[in-house]
Amino acid sequence: MSHESTVPGELGNPAVDAAEVPEPGAVTIVVPTFNESGNVRRLLRLITDAVPARLPCEVVFVDDSTDDTPDVIRAAAPDCPFPVTVLHRDEPAGGLGGAVVEGMKAAGSDWIVVMDGDCQHPPSLVPELVATGERTGAGLVVASRYVKGGSRAGLAGSYRIAVSRAATWLTKALFPRRLHGISDPMSGFFAIRRSEVTAEVLAPLGYKILLELAVRSRPQTVTEVPFVFEERFAGESKSTAQEGMRFLRHLAGLRTASPLARMVAFGLIGLSGFLPNLAALWAFTEAGLHYLPAEIAANQFGVAWNFLLLERLLFRDRRRHRHWADRTVRFALIANADLVLRIPLIALLVGQFGLAVLPATALALVITFVLRFAGTEALVYLPRRRRTAARTARSDA
Repeated sequence: MSHESTVPGELGNPAVDAAEVPEPGAVTIVVPTFNESGNVRRLLRLITDAVPARLPCEVVFVDDSTDDTPDVIRAAAPDCPFPVTVLHRDEPAGGLGGAVVEGMKAAGSDWIVVMDGDCQHPPSLVPELVATGERTGAGLVVASRYVKGGSRAGLAGSYRIAVSRAATWLTKALFPRRLHGISDPMSGFFAIRRSEVTAEVLAPLGYKILLELAVRSRPQTVTEVPFVFEERFAGESKSTAQEGMRFLRHLAGLRTASPLARMVAFGLIGLSGFLPNLAALWAFTEAGLHYLPAEIAANQFGVAWNFLLLERLLFRDRRRHRHWADRTVRFALIANADLVLRIPLIALLVGQFGLAVLPATALALVITFVLRFAGTEALVYLPRRRRTAARTARSDA
């Protein structure tokens, strides 16, 4: 990632060297940008007009653009009475949410205000966000479209309105405790105290960084102020179908962050594997294959189905730890070992412990399920510690 700072002097003068950058102000405005060259001049003018002189300010653009947005920012910076920094990322890890995290790491002020670069978030609200946080002692102040005085007027068309409302409902249903008191978890406009940010625990995917912050490291005290979501000034919306899929994957990753939640999701995925298993069993037996080899062959269809869903939904962020072929073989061995283990375990429970067949079978299913989950997580998707430790030892030598 290249790091370029632009700091204005007198109007029209060239930017001064980084060594002359003044001490950070009271608020750092973090703006993630992706091809927003048509918006940044207007945005900086609006920020200049909105932020009073008594509130020292700095603006950090974290840019993932493929157009001339960084050049436009540098050209506009001398017209601003406060420091303007451009951080251009060569590899945009985490999308716009990842860009915000980079900006938070670079911020030096007590307050960080996050806003979009398309002028749909009114900069005139920046002083109120900070003042509300100071007055209430809140660690997070959310600009909400869904409290009295707020509006989503800038959302273009009924389709986008419906998608926004559905996403809000879904996230609040999935995280009722973490999002309690936040009416607009989809908002990209908020202020947070720098002391409340633990960047190391954040793993954003896409552009819904407020949801990431609220779920992984939510401040204890949260308040909201209303805002009117305005129309985009220039450029195109980043709310694409691809971003929608990234959002759903992000939700799944957040919801399954705890071991218990992962186990529940693992079980639901396992249950879904009965469908391809039974369909294959019917096809094999209808074709005249004996039911025993048909059972073994059909089980592989369920194993493959479960593996694909686990790869896409539950352990997507852990796939890098092992080669796909290694993961495939390990998972297949664990899944088929479940069948081999279950029958002797049922016999043991019935013969040695006197359980009836049905409760013994149910208990065996629970035991083998827990073992299968633990084995999958530990043997398929966790990093290989020995090799990592060996590499570390060699690098230290």
